[in-house]
Amino acid sequence: MTDELIHTAYDPDFDFRSLPKVSLHDHLDGGLRPATIIELAAQVGHELPANDAEALGAWFRESADSGSLERYLETFDHTIAVMQTREALVRVAKEFVEDLADDGVVYGEVRWAPEQHLARGLSLDEAVEAVQEGLEAGVDAVESSGRPIQVGQLITAMRHADRGLEIAELALRHRDRGAVGFDIAGAEDGFPPSRMSDAFALLAENMFPATVHAGEAAGIDSIADAIVNGRAQRLGHGVRVAEDIEVQFGGLDDDGEEVSEDTGLVTLGRVANWVRDRGIALEVCPSSNLQTGATAAFGEGIESHPFDLLYQTGFKVTVSPDNRLMSGTTLSDEFELLIEAFDYDLEDLLELTLNAAEAAFLPLEEREALVEYINEAYADLGGENGLDEDEHDDDEA
Repeated sequence: MTDELIHTAYDPDFDFRSLPKVSLHDHLDGGLRPATIIELAAQVGHELPANDAEALGAWFRESADSGSLERYLETFDHTIAVMQTREALVRVAKEFVEDLADDGVVYGEVRWAPEQHLARGLSLDEAVEAVQEGLEAGVDAVESSGRPIQVGQLITAMRHADRGLEIAELALRHRDRGAVGFDIAGAEDGFPPSRMSDAFALLAENMFPATVHAGEAAGIDSIADAIVNGRAQRLGHGVRVAEDIEVQFGGLDDDGEEVSEDTGLVTLGRVANWVRDRGIALEVCPSSNLQTGATAAFGEGIESHPFDLLYQTGFKVTVSPDNRLMSGTTLSDEFELLIEAFDYDLEDLLELTLNAAEAAFLPLEEREALVEYINEAYADLGGENGLDEDEHDDDEA
């Protein structure tokens, strides 16, 4: 790491949007523009808690910041209500891509649950096709402005419903038309992946990748179920895997008092060891985790988030915004938050970004190209003597 690059990371005026990013955990119905919600709500006669864009955005943030995943999820009633027509889905998806690009995202996976968008007569396939049309329009608009971006759909089934197999079949029908993976979302506690074992078996038989929300509102058992029954190649959030890590503390000081500082030594349980040693990527969303109480057991505030423990212990940690509207955040904001909390620099952000690139549901050659692009962009930040591109060689992809 060069002095120039380190200085750039700590410069309060540094624009984090200039960094190329990979967003793996970003919900379509959690990333709408408040002004768009107001316009679409007026078209369908849906009543909102506020009709001013600034006030509505504040309402979403305040309502989501409850410490409860269940309350957090209630805010989606308003966004989903205005995403029930083909035209609305196309518009929301297009703007979603444009907003990603404005934040410096060069590859993004857009997750959403088609089964929640059928209230006004769309079929599952029509809903997926509408979102794909919007995503492609967004990509065209971004690329016409001279910026690169690539996106894919993560077709999601809701955990509390009984449509897992049907949604898995839907994802397979669209695997060559925009769908890059499968997910399950919604209330985690009480709705384990094993409820949809038939869906995950079908996906595995057809060699189609899956990521599973786990380790957010439920703990180690949920993560184990996601791996065993969900065949998960990535874990959505996954932060509670830290509950399976024992941090060793010092002994007694000269006065016989217990030393509270940790020694830097950790012991991993079976689940944590499996996740780490097999490089199962964690799609960590720091701000969202604080809002939903996913990390409450570790303390309050970002400084108590187990993100750094997982990163320093060798887990394949990635960073995502989860729901940009509800959390009032962007991926750039999450990067800045981590730097302030854990004293990270650009080399750390590069490592986290490469983790995400390597975990993307893309063919190997495309992941290698993405890794190369990111490395070159970071090297340019360091000037002529920037980051050593060999430090993260493409074999890791």
